Amino acid sequence: MHLPTKLFKQEPRIQLGVSLIEMVVFIVVVSIALLALVGVYRQATINNVDPIIRMQALEAAQSKLDEILSLKYDENTPTGGIPACTACDNTPDGNMNDVDDYQGQTENNTPNTGFTRSVTITIDTVNMIKLIQVSVSTPTGETILLSAERANF
Repeated sequence: MHLPTKLFKQEPRIQLGVSLIEMVVFIVVVSIALLALVGVYRQATINNVDPIIRMQALEAAQSKLDEILSLKYDENTPTGGIPACTACDNTPDGNMNDVDDYQGQTENNTPNTGFTRSVTITIDTVNMIKLIQVSVSTPTGETILLSAERANF
């Protein structure tokens, strides 16, 4: 008995589609990538306002520092700053006409609600140089500190 050879010969199949394992691996890889992207996007949207708040605090500190630096070294200092004033007591006199008058000043809600601006002035008694520090606390709890030195000239 002779059987036809075509019945037992199988031609190789051409694979169409993907297997279940390949599909599961693909879904896992895409899910991990999407989670990473969503995490970055979430972090970016949470911190989106921080640069604006920092800039407002920096501008508030800079404006107060400029205001203080434009004044005389001390109430006894004549226009032009010479002769050197040696009787600097670093006490505020209330009329805001010299650097000492801003010692310990604190302002709330400047420039906006939630900001606090404070000024500290210390004197180096050896060189008679005043260190002016303006700090602004933001609503997010961050503190911006600007410092400058003022000599009697």
